[in-house]
Amino acid sequence: MSTQRKKEKTPFEPGLIPAPGELLVWRDNQHFDRWQGLPCTLCGQPTPMRSHSGEPVHKVCAEDWITANPVEARRGRFASDTQPNPKSKGQGVDHA
Repeated sequence: MSTQRKKEKTPFEPGLIPAPGELLVWRDNQHFDRWQGLPCTLCGQPTPMRSHSGEPVHKVCAEDWITANPVEARRGRFASDTQPNPKSKGQGVDHA
């Protein structure tokens, strides 16, 4: 018998919701499905992009939706990625 365990996927947690007119930060590779393009839930055109909940949506469509629906957007349908803490000095946000 093998005692190897299947590597579990870490939870894909949403971060902050951008203000209307601002850009989403989707850097995590889980936003991209390289195997299947599905119809965007907002425009209907094929997209390999996925929201945090797995909803197929173009990033620009999600940003436009947030701008057009600022009150509903606060519920978190589309959000940016959580920002990881810098691991060492010199990484992270440049304050210069």
